[in-house]
Amino acid sequence: MLKPLRQGLPPLDPSAVASAASCALPARYEAVREARHFTRGTLDQWDVGDRFDDICLVVSELATNALRHALPDGTAGGTERPPSVRLHLMRWTDRLVCAVRDPSHETPVPSDSDDFSAESGRGLFLVDSFADSWGWHPLAGTLSGKVVWALFRLHPPG
Repeated sequence: MLKPLRQGLPPLDPSAVASAASCALPARYEAVREARHFTRGTLDQWDVGDRFDDICLVVSELATNALRHALPDGTAGGTERPPSVRLHLMRWTDRLVCAVRDPSHETPVPSDSDDFSAESGRGLFLVDSFADSWGWHPLAGTLSGKVVWALFRLHPPG
């Protein structure tokens, strides 16, 4: 999981990960709420300081995008078991990465729309606004699809 992340991020030693957590997100739109709940519970245990709300917002947007755009048509909200979407949270001393893995090979593209009152299309704009950096990488090996990640620099307490 960390190898594709390291390709586009500042050097992060995977052995120096202080904490990590992940959860599967079922193929239904209610899973966004589950992702927020999981993230809040995890971040409550980690000292992320003033980045708590930023991270929760970005996780919500990444999960929404994966469930809305990365699953085959008709599977979100359905009863079939499509390829899974998975949320990963990884914390180093001064950084945190949230990553959402999905089965799609489509490039995540921010909306071209300047209409910020539109109901959809603002997700990656919000990710770009609240995270310190973000990107995506195709997965290789036995995993198919991509991972979309967002990096947050954590400020020392005090």
